[in-house]
Amino acid sequence: MSTRKVAFPPIVGGRPRTLILGSMPGEASLRRGQYYGHPRNAFWPIMTALLGIDPATDYAERTTALVAAGIALWDVMAECERIGSLDTAIRPASVRVNDFQALFDACPDIDLVAFNGGTAEREYHRRVRPGLSPTARAIATCRLPSTSPAHAGMSSGDKARAWHAVLAGRLAQIAS
Repeated sequence: MSTRKVAFPPIVGGRPRTLILGSMPGEASLRRGQYYGHPRNAFWPIMTALLGIDPATDYAERTTALVAAGIALWDVMAECERIGSLDTAIRPASVRVNDFQALFDACPDIDLVAFNGGTAEREYHRRVRPGLSPTARAIATCRLPSTSPAHAGMSSGDKARAWHAVLAGRLAQIAS
């Protein structure tokens, strides 16, 4: 098993307003070729509830619903070395981040970057934000609790409430 991990391209629609960032896909996600592909990850149950779609919809339909709601998905890291799925196993010297300036230039309506957990937030502020233009550095950010099953210190219900508190109002603005 290779320790070199390569992330997915972003899921971006025409005019996203919210960018949700993870750190690096875990092994289950990489095997499936899908963001948040671990069956116990709370991301898709939270998002399908927020978007009002059937949780049983397939991956393509869920990502289409995200795009329609003005949400983009990506990871802070483009590549890294890691054994297993835990963020704590990432070798810091091996990290290569994604080109966020290009994304923000192509998607000027993004006005919120929401981090799926602490590693995404820390690595973005440490490795990405300093190299951004002043306009991109001014984009609001917020940290949401990790939806990973490894983040067992918070119940799924509490995670969902935190995500809903930040995203529900944004989705209502898009719908109106």
